[in-house]
Amino acid sequence: MAAYAALVSLTTTMDQIQNHPLFSISFNKYQMESLGEKIRFLLDFIEADYSHGVTIITSKQFENLESQIAAAAYAAEDVIESHVVDRIHTMEDAKRYSARLLRYLKKAVTTEPLHQIHGGSVPSVDLQTVIEEIDSIKNNVMEFKDDHFTQPTCSMVTTTSTPGKNTMVGFDEQLLRLLDKLTGQQSNRQIIPIVGMGGIGKTTLAKNTYEHSLIMHHFDIHTWVTISQKYNVKELLLQLLSEKNSQIDEQLLGQKLHKMLWGRIYLIVIDDIWSIEAWEEVSRFFPDNNNGSRIVVTTRISNVATHFDSTCFELTFLDEDKSWKLFCEKTFGQVGCPSELEDIGKEIVKKCKGLPLSISVIGGLLGRSNRTHKYWKNIAKDLTSILNSGEDENCLSILSLSYTYLPVYLKPCFLYMGIFPEDHKIRVSRLIKLWVAEGFIKLNKPQSLKDIARGYLNDLVDRNVILKHKLGSNGRIKFCKIHDLLRDLCLKIVQKDKFMCMMEENPGGVERERRIVCNRKGVRRHTLQLAPLTRTLVTSTDGRLSSNRLLRVMSFNDKAKKKYLHRHIVDQVNMRYLAYNEFNYSSSSVKLPTSIDVLWNLQTIVIGREIEAPSQIWEMRQLMHVNIHKLYLPDPPQNKKQDEFVLQNLQKLGNVTNFVWSEEACKRVVNVRILHIQYDNDSKSSNDYSLHNISRLRKLESLTFFPYGLPNLLQKLTFPSSLKKLHLDDCDVRWEDLSVIGSLPYLEVLKLNVGRVEGEMWNPVEGEFLRLKFLSILCFDIVYLNADCSHFPVLEKLVLIGMDKLEEIPLDIGEIPTLELVELNRCTESAAISAMKIAVEQENNGNDELRVQVDFHTKKQLESVKKKVEQLATSFTGNNFQANGYFEFQH
Repeated sequence: MAAYAALVSLTTTMDQIQNHPLFSISFNKYQMESLGEKIRFLLDFIEADYSHGVTIITSKQFENLESQIAAAAYAAEDVIESHVVDRIHTMEDAKRYSARLLRYLKKAVTTEPLHQIHGGSVPSVDLQTVIEEIDSIKNNVMEFKDDHFTQPTCSMVTTTSTPGKNTMVGFDEQLLRLLDKLTGQQSNRQIIPIVGMGGIGKTTLAKNTYEHSLIMHHFDIHTWVTISQKYNVKELLLQLLSEKNSQIDEQLLGQKLHKMLWGRIYLIVIDDIWSIEAWEEVSRFFPDNNNGSRIVVTTRISNVATHFDSTCFELTFLDEDKSWKLFCEKTFGQVGCPSELEDIGKEIVKKCKGLPLSISVIGGLLGRSNRTHKYWKNIAKDLTSILNSGEDENCLSILSLSYTYLPVYLKPCFLYMGIFPEDHKIRVSRLIKLWVAEGFIKLNKPQSLKDIARGYLNDLVDRNVILKHKLGSNGRIKFCKIHDLLRDLCLKIVQKDKFMCMMEENPGGVERERRIVCNRKGVRRHTLQLAPLTRTLVTSTDGRLSSNRLLRVMSFNDKAKKKYLHRHIVDQVNMRYLAYNEFNYSSSSVKLPTSIDVLWNLQTIVIGREIEAPSQIWEMRQLMHVNIHKLYLPDPPQNKKQDEFVLQNLQKLGNVTNFVWSEEACKRVVNVRILHIQYDNDSKSSNDYSLHNISRLRKLESLTFFPYGLPNLLQKLTFPSSLKKLHLDDCDVRWEDLSVIGSLPYLEVLKLNVGRVEGEMWNPVEGEFLRLKFLSILCFDIVYLNADCSHFPVLEKLVLIGMDKLEEIPLDIGEIPTLELVELNRCTESAAISAMKIAVEQENNGNDELRVQVDFHTKKQLESVKKKVEQLATSFTGNNFQANGYFEFQH
């Protein structure tokens, strides 16, 4: 894994340098081509061995090879980036003196050996020496492949024996549903997938079903086989046939299995399957006898489960009551928990986060240990480490499989989750930018690095090693989390592989670490003496910039300091990602230095305060994401060659304040996808800010517009037809403005936080908003919403906020076939009652998908609506209608 991350990072760095006009001539062309060829060879080797899963992968020899590859790739990157840093410093020094000195030093830099210009902070090694070392490693790899490498047979012991029966708590409903599915009247062969993360209870559910008396009498043949990512088709067929060995080939074994199953009612459980390929290898030998035969498949991977196009049993975490019940059964059996241990016991159970595996493991441990409050208190303090300590091999080994069988390209991304504190809600957009800045993402044109990284994130979620926490308005994952046990597994692996240094785990020296994470508050900065080659610093200590010259990722969970932004931001010329993640609402803005463009490879800058940018920001060609609380941009400089300083990579720009969008400015950000613009009362200009030119941004997908009450600005704005998401805040809106917005052909998300509208009734026009999926309205003036299902034909979520004059929601809104959620927050009682009527009607029509949620400002309002609901809907179950925590139905 470390080798893969190092090789991909080096490849990315070389590509960036070779495509940069200032640095591509600084390196010998033939050296770079030779290095590139060798790196591609080693990368192919690492990818092939990991993805195919040959058995030799765990050998000491392979691990040594991988370690050598990683070290050599790191050394090459150190030499290359050190040369770039030296070149930049030389050029900046030359600017302070004379053009003549610049020409002299430029010649010196491009002709002298690298080791002569290093500042002493990097090992005195030139690029040719590193290439020779990598060539030696390449030869070792070739010898290794000749001696050991064979085409993978995917061998893994499979078995027809079932695991010991586990206590099953919390899945009674799923058990009954599964029994019904297995013994139902449908005669065709059915495949029934059970999916969820490791330790969630898939095997336990399948096992309790498999051994149920009803199942034992219903089927003629029962077979349980455990398969893993590394499988051997012949062994699998032998196990299904209950034979130990055979001299015949796979095809004949398959035909024998088919003959054995033909005409019989059979149940096959395939436990822990990791790929569709494994299924396809054997499924052709399972006949459809049209007699009710069934196949149950358990998997951790959602994409595998959905492949079967049948009802999927998706297991989720246990709630508090079910967790406590399972814990008591595991710890005390039928005796019950003593009263003096109940509080501390529930504290322990809460820390297990509803994962049956961890509850069972800790329950078994405590059931065999001292039943004293003091002992249990000690267990509660360090629960996660105890579960993953290896004392209970079952827990650690089950979770480790989720990492072991990840494709190699996902492993660095998964381990990087360890940088976030326990229970942290991780913003996906931030995570993706960090992956890109670290160099983990391998470019695959024509996709952007961001899109590839988003695919990696979705893949990790599908594999149930990262958890979806919250979806955005566009339906994509906005926040994710990682279970404590999997995070602890991350930390164990990164410590073993020296992938990064966690200060909490390793409070000692960090002088040889490339990535350093310190999430502890109160650590003094002088204790973080970074290594010369450290590339990443993620910390909760004060937000002063480090003096390390090769740093490329700096993320502070702190406020931006004015002095350091103004003077020292340019010291890290190798920076790719700089973030101050806390807002600083100081009234004074910070002027960035005019030498900001020396940050030749800066991709992401996140600062939570007001920033005044110099004109040199228009020359920072690598910028991808700019997210600043208030960004005052200067006009782009004139008299530049066309396309010379177009920010081709820029995808997000926010929050640009009081800026005039000239035609020239739009040309500079032609590829921007996400744009946040705002205008405040400090604006001294009376013109229209050339907002009509926004239509020139033909790749713009998301626009946020905050005029903060300034009149008529929205009417000056011309929208590009490419828009998918539009957020208007504090705007004065006319009905014809909404008609223009409704005509945007690709619009899927609309958030209207409007100041004033020109009338009380909104009459949407049929034929508009044809693709709108999410509609949020915050408006105090609308009294009547005259809409039906034809006006928003594919709407999925309707959110109404603060509409304290709205009479009702039209009943016909509930007839929109795609509608999943109607949410009211701080609206009128009459609007809430109309929303409840929608829920009643849709429940009566058999619509179980629609949810209606109403939130009130006061308990008095809630109680009033509660009485009216009970009077109007005596037979209403309320399963699809929710209010805040005070609300309960009583029938």
